[in-house]
Amino acid sequence: MSSKTPTLDRCPPFHLLSRLPGVAALLLAGLLSAAPALAEPDSVNVNTADAATLAEVLQGVGMSRAEAIVEYRRQHGEFADPYDLANVKGIGDRTVELNETRIRLED
Repeated sequence: MSSKTPTLDRCPPFHLLSRLPGVAALLLAGLLSAAPALAEPDSVNVNTADAATLAEVLQGVGMSRAEAIVEYRRQHGEFADPYDLANVKGIGDRTVELNETRIRLED
């Protein structure tokens, strides 16, 4: 009785890759092209975004501060200036400064 040690080219699904090297390249290209879609958004409309999106995009803003932004917006209306966010409890001028490039007021 002989014992054969399996090699990668004989183990599914690797045997397909050894026969079709282009498949591996296509899979890799597909993953790399999808990466920007999976990346974090670089800006957010603070007048329309939900709390989860605000917390995800804005630096130094967690879920509780993001919820405070949404509640402030609900009570006072849309933000006319990015620095209006500093009126929200827990958001100061420094937080606005850190996020100036991320804050949009319209789409």
